[in-house]
Amino acid sequence: MADRPGTAEEFSADASDAPIGDAAEGDVFDVIVIGAGPPGENLAERTRAAGLRTAVVERDLVGGECSYWACMPSKALLRPSAALAAARAVPGAREAAGGELAVDAVLASRNAFASDWQDEGQVSWLESVDVELVRGQGRLAGPREVVVTAADGAERRLVARHAVALCTGSRPALPPLPGMDEARPWTSHEATSSQRVPERLAVVGGGVVGVEMASAWRSLGASVTLLVRGDALLPQWEPFAGELVAEGLASAGVEVRTGASVAALRRPKAEGPVVVELSGGNTVIADEVLFATGRRAHTEDLGLETVGLSPGDWLSADDSLRVEGVPGGWLYCAGDVNHRAMLTHQGKYQARIAASAIVARARGASVDDRPWGAQAATADRQAVPQVVFTHPEAASVGLTLASAEKAGLRVRAVDHDMGAVAGAALFADGYRGRARLVVDEDRQVVVGASFVGPAAGELLHAATIAVAGEVPLSRLWHAVPAYPTISEVWLRLLEAYRG
Repeated sequence: MADRPGTAEEFSADASDAPIGDAAEGDVFDVIVIGAGPPGENLAERTRAAGLRTAVVERDLVGGECSYWACMPSKALLRPSAALAAARAVPGAREAAGGELAVDAVLASRNAFASDWQDEGQVSWLESVDVELVRGQGRLAGPREVVVTAADGAERRLVARHAVALCTGSRPALPPLPGMDEARPWTSHEATSSQRVPERLAVVGGGVVGVEMASAWRSLGASVTLLVRGDALLPQWEPFAGELVAEGLASAGVEVRTGASVAALRRPKAEGPVVVELSGGNTVIADEVLFATGRRAHTEDLGLETVGLSPGDWLSADDSLRVEGVPGGWLYCAGDVNHRAMLTHQGKYQARIAASAIVARARGASVDDRPWGAQAATADRQAVPQVVFTHPEAASVGLTLASAEKAGLRVRAVDHDMGAVAGAALFADGYRGRARLVVDEDRQVVVGASFVGPAAGELLHAATIAVAGEVPLSRLWHAVPAYPTISEVWLRLLEAYRG
């Protein structure tokens, strides 16, 4: 729920500090947001709902990466095969689900979820909440000042009375390999928007994007080879997550190669296949190669140098999402750009925190303390939930056993076979999965949880509440799971901990 609207008197606290100069009256705003992805949209909506005149600057599509090249189109590609696999795992439904995926229908559905890469709907939403959209490349030009360059080269100077928020996100990072330009590799953009299924696809990278896109395109008929430089998939997760996801990919027909480091690329003919050269001399030939090898900050063209920051760097922010190292406390950031937790839902969470801080400080609250009641961002460090939508799904929140031990906590991990609970047996024949809780022995609270198995993502929010709320184990015993559901695994995990 948005903050209540403010009065002019409430929002006069630091307006005199703004360098309005000769800016046109219509170009002076209380808040300017650069970047109209989910974090920017949420931040702008909340500051405007609280009475602050707010503008959003966007050079591309309103709605950002998640809407067009990440969350929505990728899950639209993955969901049909998951639904078909679920049907085939249940007697009776199995006999009715004997066909293959209708590829054209899957791609058409994906296109619809990505709004055919048109942003009229998102623009209409901004208009409905009375946020002004300014099209073009926004760059800082000094304290509280933004210059927007439109596609035709025209410039418009905007000034913020209270705050500027950078919500420009991140973009795929490609390694500097020989032949990269010639090969014209896919990134996550092409992998989620391609209108055709390549006959052969090589995927480089064993993280979330790599395993999801390997799963999606294999389900649509591509022959997929997954090349992983290390010895495991999902290396930041509990080891069993990567193992079970690798087994699932292999059973679907994906060739998973670990210890495979790419040395160079070649595409001898413009419309021909790509030759992926591996260290050691082996090669993989594919029609397309997807690099899912990390992301970089989208800050190289934001004018950061005008406020003492380095272009291209990630931004460092305090727990009110105010950028550190900028005098005056007027610059904020939310989403991938601060590198705290690079997930859409965490960016939106940060946007809510940042908006509350901006509104409170605009009402005259102290910059150095929090009498105004706005919460500090903590969930983007302590209770970050994430789901990998492969077959099986992997879901986690909080710390792994290894990261908890590295942090110096005295912890104990308890595991349980998810296939052994009655709800799992009813959900699917041959259900395979594993669950783990990581318990802080001194505080007797759960600090991490991981689940791998069909529909495991639906177990995650309960775990997120337990971790974020620091719910004592003595109270979790009284959260009785319904029978027969897969959530019964919670009871079995607590029993395993009690011994």
